Amino acid sequence: MRTPARRMTLGAFSALAATALFAAPAHATVFNQGISVQSEAHIAGDGSITLSGTYHCEAPSPSGAVQIKATVIQDATRLSIGAGEVVCDGAEHEWVAGSPLTGGIHPGAARAVVELQEIHFSGGLLPRGIDTVAQDDHVIQVVARP
Repeated sequence: MRTPARRMTLGAFSALAATALFAAPAHATVFNQGISVQSEAHIAGDGSITLSGTYHCEAPSPSGAVQIKATVIQDATRLSIGAGEVVCDGAEHEWVAGSPLTGGIHPGAARAVVELQEIHFSGGLLPRGIDTVAQDDHVIQVVARP
């Protein structure tokens, strides 16, 4: 009995899809992760900027680590800063990122982009890749801190 071409194509496609599904890399990212940024950033008299928000994440792969990257964009200025230690235990945590330099950031409206990033290492200290696993991007207000 002869098998129709359409049925063979469907069978081959199903086998290929199953192979791709079960051959996922061991360092695959967990998807129960999120990050948010508060609607205000603070600028001190010395020009330092502080942003804050919340995040939650599951444990990274054994060959990885997690970091927070925060970027403030205002006029033609783009200032990227990192936050402190990230704890990935599934619970919601607060984060704070501060920069001693403004580089042209001033009170007023700005765009904030915050990313929860998973860094994959390749046996040593050098990163093999960085994946953004959660992101928040919206307009905030930069306000002067008294």
